[in-house]
Amino acid sequence: MTQQSQSPQVPQAETQLVGVRNFRDLGGLPAADGRRVRPGVLFRSGHLAHATEADAAFLDGLGLHTVFDFRNAADIKLEGPDVTLSGVRNVNLPLSDPADGAGFWTMVREGDLDTLRKLLAEGRAEKRMIGSYRGIITTRIVEHGRILSDLAEDSSPVLMHCSAGKDRAGLSIAVTLLALGVEREAIEADYLASAAAHRRYKIWRKGDPGDDSDPMSPEVMALLLPLFDARAEYLAAAFATIEETWGGTDRYLAEGLGLTLERRERLRERLLTA
Repeated sequence: MTQQSQSPQVPQAETQLVGVRNFRDLGGLPAADGRRVRPGVLFRSGHLAHATEADAAFLDGLGLHTVFDFRNAADIKLEGPDVTLSGVRNVNLPLSDPADGAGFWTMVREGDLDTLRKLLAEGRAEKRMIGSYRGIITTRIVEHGRILSDLAEDSSPVLMHCSAGKDRAGLSIAVTLLALGVEREAIEADYLASAAAHRRYKIWRKGDPGDDSDPMSPEVMALLLPLFDARAEYLAAAFATIEETWGGTDRYLAEGLGLTLERRERLRERLLTA
């Protein structure tokens, strides 16, 4: 990152939704060719399962064409399905292994302190996150290719979300912004905005706070923090994987995701403005 005075302008306007966390419009982010992401066409958020009536009315007012939900079956069982929005195409495109995810997150939500120490202490939580980011880049090329293909055709305005709107949605947004020619520094700045306290996923732990084995004790929260935080090294691992596997962004988009130059230009015409 550059010095604060030189940091890219990240749109600051944010609607305060009650039951939907980490929502924002990517409009205004600078693209490499002097254009910017068009306001009102590319949104990101956490899940929509707990949206209030007022939240749903606001989301309906965005004129969304498509909502991409990157949660898996275990996530949806835990949190609930998205609210129904008028005239919206809902696409469930899981970006993680439901079985692996279900077992791991059961440990996170119900495991005792000793279990969490074995699972997450001494940098293991951070290593898991970095491995997950690398894995999504290399194993989810079909899904990311479909997202870009759909957006190049007729799928905007679009909202992308997972559970927290940070990892799976964060990487999908990052891939989309790469295809739009947005500089990596600006992508990182937007990604790191998910670390703000009011945007983070609400951690739920089974048990009664205040008893001898407080499920929300400071040590437990410290062990869990890397899983719910947005950190530059996580996104950097994804970018490094692109470089190591494909040798650069252009080959990744063309050979990995199947995004032709014609379709890439169509994507930019739809989502960018002067």
